[in-house]
Amino acid sequence: MARMIKTTCCIVGGGPAGMMAGFLLARAGIDVTVLEKHADFLRDFRGDTIHPSTMLIMHELGLLDEFLKLPHHRAPRLHAQFGDEKITLADFSHLPVPAPYIALMPQWDFLNFMASRAAKLTNFRLLMQTAATRAIVEDGRTAGIVATDRDGDFDIHATLTIAADGRFSTVREDAGLKVTDLGAPMDVLWFRLSRQPDDTEETLFRFDAGQILIVLNRGDYWQCALVIPKGANDRVRAAGLQQFRDKLRPVLPVDPARADEVTDWDQVKLLNVQVNRLQTWWKPGLLCIGDAAHAMSPIGGVGVNLAVQDATAAANHLFQPLRAGTLKDPDLAAIQSRREFPTKMTQRLQLIIQDKVIGTALHHAESPHPPLPIRLVGLVPGLNRLPARAIGLGIRPEHVAPELRG
Repeated sequence: MARMIKTTCCIVGGGPAGMMAGFLLARAGIDVTVLEKHADFLRDFRGDTIHPSTMLIMHELGLLDEFLKLPHHRAPRLHAQFGDEKITLADFSHLPVPAPYIALMPQWDFLNFMASRAAKLTNFRLLMQTAATRAIVEDGRTAGIVATDRDGDFDIHATLTIAADGRFSTVREDAGLKVTDLGAPMDVLWFRLSRQPDDTEETLFRFDAGQILIVLNRGDYWQCALVIPKGANDRVRAAGLQQFRDKLRPVLPVDPARADEVTDWDQVKLLNVQVNRLQTWWKPGLLCIGDAAHAMSPIGGVGVNLAVQDATAAANHLFQPLRAGTLKDPDLAAIQSRREFPTKMTQRLQLIIQDKVIGTALHHAESPHPPLPIRLVGLVPGLNRLPARAIGLGIRPEHVAPELRG
């Protein structure tokens, strides 16, 4: 007999959106099956910034204290340096939340934590090394997916399928949902450098002549992001590692000799930056959330946190109709209605920064000066609380429904 699973909600993708949505719905008593195509969550240089908005949700779930026992570094402020001028861009310490800082934590730790808590729920099922290949469509409605694992193909029949499988979503493509590309003038090269006890503690954005470097304090190492013009990866690599290291030295906030730790291009990973969003996030029986609905620029590190916000909004609104067996198309449309405005506004801010700050700096032959709005943030006391709120809490932050709280 062919293998087949019946579930109420099938979630494709075990990233932040998929794991949070699965945990919340299962906690509401919904039978949930989450598919993750990899054998584990160990992918380096994924979004590793956990913002105050996400930790507020963890607090509402009664999980924050336990979550913060995981190794992490706290960044209560973000700084930018333009040439020799240094500005505190965002001060999170004044936010009225239980954790007023950004927690820098490997994403696999966050996902493993959510998976271990979800595993305690009898109606939660996580299938690793299992990928969705296509949707099952019955009478014009998505009725589940065809999945494949080490033993071959099988069907998963579901009342609702949630696509949380990222910016290259198989489910989204199969459904024929249209994506609006908003463009990006940059890509990012990620790599690590060692961190010494006497190094600065600060998370820093460094703007210099034709270069932008972001350094994130990860405790025993620096997670570094060198911003390059869109499509320049092949050109940078063709110029050789020595030129890469030589260009890196002047912008490092630590001993320039540490650039020599990059000895192989395998240590340098490309992030192809995309900014886009779906025109429609849903079809009958199908909902897209997280990067499957909207790819964000890495500016502000908000991608993980918007994904968690999407998942929370979806669970809040959908658990009752799923539990009652009354799910209808307007329920799915309501998720897009709720989350589309904060997505559009966040992307609009990112595009402004991309065009006015990032794009300009990358093509500037001399050390750039901070744009006037950023200069004002540094000059006017307390003004850096505004970007802290926009980054740390976001636009229209979500709260866990009382019925789902810990």
